[in-house]
Amino acid sequence: MHRYKTFNGPMPTTAAQQKVTTGTAIKTLLQLATPSTRQIQLISWGFTLDGVPGSAGQVELIQTDVAATVTAHVAAGVQPLDPNSPPSLLTLGTTGTGYTATAEGTVAATRTFDVNLVPSTAGSTDINYVYQWMPDERPIIAVSRFLRVRCTFGAAVNATCFVVWDE
Repeated sequence: MHRYKTFNGPMPTTAAQQKVTTGTAIKTLLQLATPSTRQIQLISWGFTLDGVPGSAGQVELIQTDVAATVTAHVAAGVQPLDPNSPPSLLTLGTTGTGYTATAEGTVAATRTFDVNLVPSTAGSTDINYVYQWMPDERPIIAVSRFLRVRCTFGAAVNATCFVVWDE
């Protein structure tokens, strides 16, 4: 098994890690697409909001059967945590692994792995959330499925999120 990590933006080089405005409707911040030949097992995930959201909302980690339309990640944006690991086998593309959805698609089936409710009064300047599963409870994302970090807030706030997995 090899371990990987990706964020909801391009691989930072001369600029800092990108953050995304959440908006006021449901929005997929990050999507991972498993290939038809490989499932993945989640290790951890998390998000940061750079301010108090102003109105209550939630951030969720779900598996779906339908892709969102996203900005496609490139291979460099899906980082192996061991520099000797091969590139990830995730499917890249605008309906594959990527970030900052422009269309959510019509989801018919989901599996929910974690949901974090964020009250409008949470934190004084920012909110950070990280969850790591115990080895016996790590979710497995089936082949040809989509893992999404989605959020819904009544007022826009900037967010950065990540997912760590084994494949």
